[in-house]
Amino acid sequence: MAAVLKEQDVVITTAAVPGRKAPILVTCQMVHGMTAGSVIVDLAAERGGNCELTEPGNTVVKHGVTIIGHTNIPATVPFHASSMYANNLVKLLALLVDKEGALKIDTSDEVIAGCLVAHGGAVVHPRIKELLAGVAPAAQKEPVGA
Repeated sequence: MAAVLKEQDVVITTAAVPGRKAPILVTCQMVHGMTAGSVIVDLAAERGGNCELTEPGNTVVKHGVTIIGHTNIPATVPFHASSMYANNLVKLLALLVDKEGALKIDTSDEVIAGCLVAHGGAVVHPRIKELLAGVAPAAQKEPVGA
């Protein structure tokens, strides 16, 4: 990765895991090896950043490389962010509704499976199940028809 970064003028990182700190993909040594004047746009800055030198909420220059760590990029382009969000919702709804307008939940579809929290009265999302494992049993409900 360091060899590839040496050749780049602009690097955009986007790796983020919901609810967790972003993984470090670009180390201090990698930045040091980049050409002065290069730019890193760390779109995961809100979660700590993919670049070890990212300062969330700030733009900094380290080893001659500008590192942009904005934490709310959508707010800087509200029209485009809203359009993209609306487009994504329309595509998601198209997966969830058949041509007659009836709800169809295809759990084999990875997009639907990734969005589905509960189905048939039971929690089916792995991360939510994990979080609920520590909740008192009285707070958890039995699946419908159990």
